[in-house]
Amino acid sequence: MTTEASLALTARPRPPSSRGQSAAAAAAGALAAGVAIAIGELAAGLLTGAPSLVIAIGDLIIDLQPPGAKDLMVDLFGDNDKLALVGLIVAAALAIAARAGISGRNSWPKAIIAFVVAGGVALFAATRQPLVDPVLAVVTVALAVAASLVVLRWLLELTRPGWSVATSPESVAEDRAAKPRGVATMPDWQRRRFLLRSGSIAAGAIAVAAVGRGLLERGPSGSTAGSGVGATLAPAASPVPSLVADVSFDGIAGLTPIVVPNDDFYRIDTALIVPRVNADTWKLKVTGMVDREVSLSYADLQAMPQFEQYVTIACVSNKVGEDLVGNAKWSGVRLREVLAMAGVKPGATQLVGRSVDRFTAGFPTAWAMDPTRDPMIALGMNSVPLPMDHGFPARLIIPGLFGYVSATKWLSEIELTTLEAFDGYWVPLGWAKEAPILTQSRIDVPRRGQRMAAGQAVLAGVAWAPDRGVTKVEVRIDDGAWQPARISTPMSAATWVQWRFDWAATEGRHTIAVRATDGTGEVQTDRMTPPAPDGARGHHTIEVQVG
Repeated sequence: MTTEASLALTARPRPPSSRGQSAAAAAAGALAAGVAIAIGELAAGLLTGAPSLVIAIGDLIIDLQPPGAKDLMVDLFGDNDKLALVGLIVAAALAIAARAGISGRNSWPKAIIAFVVAGGVALFAATRQPLVDPVLAVVTVALAVAASLVVLRWLLELTRPGWSVATSPESVAEDRAAKPRGVATMPDWQRRRFLLRSGSIAAGAIAVAAVGRGLLERGPSGSTAGSGVGATLAPAASPVPSLVADVSFDGIAGLTPIVVPNDDFYRIDTALIVPRVNADTWKLKVTGMVDREVSLSYADLQAMPQFEQYVTIACVSNKVGEDLVGNAKWSGVRLREVLAMAGVKPGATQLVGRSVDRFTAGFPTAWAMDPTRDPMIALGMNSVPLPMDHGFPARLIIPGLFGYVSATKWLSEIELTTLEAFDGYWVPLGWAKEAPILTQSRIDVPRRGQRMAAGQAVLAGVAWAPDRGVTKVEVRIDDGAWQPARISTPMSAATWVQWRFDWAATEGRHTIAVRATDGTGEVQTDRMTPPAPDGARGHHTIEVQVG
């Protein structure tokens, strides 16, 4: 090898970086982070107990969120708030890694430090997750960091002008002659090689991440997120009677069905990914202020007397007129029978439900012990095992309370304690500690702003006040008097009703409002309030154009 060729293989002092080279280094950093993310997704999809690094960071952010953060995300992104959070995490990770790529081009140790620190944060977040195996977390993070650094080094080699084992003395001389003194640029052959490498890495990372996320969302044993991992429901000793015709107003297009199908039922929780719970190894514990701790398997619960009931549940963050509320047929065991097995001690004033993902919700023990209602540990929903995204293998259904204080999904523990001793997840974030569902109603037909033909028209919707029941629904057109609507026969005091009102619509713009009266005689208030801290109030009001 000639002296000139040897010099060509030696890294020369780097002149000031050009904009193009910095962009390439930033892209190298972002792609390296993308590889790390993809490895985390694939590991989580293939191995039960391995963490998704994105989900781990997201769960950490959710746990550390300040009051009002959830409301802001819902206001900005609606039902896509979780997807938006994941997107923001990925974007932030790529942006930070891009800056590390630029630093690493000039100082490789800085890049190493940046990626190792990021890996440490991801490992800390992953080991906080109760369903993650710490050993698998360490292995996953180590592989992700190592692979990302290898990819970064491989790409950064092509952002240094004139450095390559493939460079000939002639090409180096030509490159030096073609560019002004003091300006560093990537030769065309380097640029093409960089684009080829980076494009291949990007495509591979996207494909690997997509496969991993697909496997992760399918859950264990190849089941889909809409089923209970091959489980079957034990027959109910106390089934609900068949529905009679007058419990619903069938045939009104756009009216919410009296029983909401599982696939259409709202989902609100803090889980970025549905917990994968193995029913064969899952246990439900009853702990705290009890005479004896109880541990029940899925089979134990199925062997107990089963019963069914229709119950309407609602989310406290539901705004007036929106749809974070639903009615379903729930099946399972009576909560009081399980509590009797443990023996509740005097002074236990709060019942806390704990989820496998550490979520907590607490409500007064007296609410569960009231013989006028039937709180339950639900194993089934609309005649099938609980869907995974609705709490499989078991969840709490407590008639009359907003879900954030009662309806713990993926239930793993019931703890008896006092109201003073513990606050559920949402209480420190500004939500009320006690939260009975308010008397509310909604217009489904027509939709806001809809253009209608003059003449006979049907107005319809739903109204709910579990577990007091709805006795009357009224409609007001413009500034007229409140007029009674027809309501469907209530399934029970714990469910909503449908309502309909036949209207002789006249041409022009009209304002339509609805209100309900519950079983205690309380009329739904017209005073508008936001959802926080204990539910939205006010009449649902829309405008329509007739003619």
